[in-house]
Amino acid sequence: MKRLSERIDTANRILGEALAWLTSLMVLVTFVIVVLRYAFDTGWIWLQESVTWMHALVFMLAAAYTLGRDEHVRVDIFYQRMDARKKALVNLLGALFLLTPTWLLLIIVSWDYVAASWSVYESSREAGGLPALFLLKSVIPLTAVLLLLQGLSQALSGFLATRSPSQQATPGTDQVTRGTGL
Repeated sequence: MKRLSERIDTANRILGEALAWLTSLMVLVTFVIVVLRYAFDTGWIWLQESVTWMHALVFMLAAAYTLGRDEHVRVDIFYQRMDARKKALVNLLGALFLLTPTWLLLIIVSWDYVAASWSVYESSREAGGLPALFLLKSVIPLTAVLLLLQGLSQALSGFLATRSPSQQATPGTDQVTRGTGL
């Protein structure tokens, strides 16, 4: 169980770090769009849409990375004062009873939406826009799957931490001491 949790955390960390580069590219493309528009009075719809696509990819695909690093917004009036074992229990129960049903519902609800997009090979409604919008829409259920996997990692880490007094239980690969002596 520990190894599975670590592999999920590692995969989401690698994906999150790769997406950080996409954020830099998004800033560069936005700069190019502004220069083209105001200095040369020109522009392309596909270039503008590419920024929207990059933003969507960063937002959706980095959600599991953010969850794994415990950097989502949280109102932690009680959580911050808990010891490691109680935090692990909260993370375990949260992953099982809040995160899992929410993201399973997203997969179910988005499936027909994505399938309809694939059935017509949907592309941009704008002339000169990006083709293959169906690929971008496919990221919706993929996001849910990545979050479910990260939730599984949190649940496994929480379960192991509640059973073993030697492990500290704060979610996220960078913050969890999983018996490694760190």
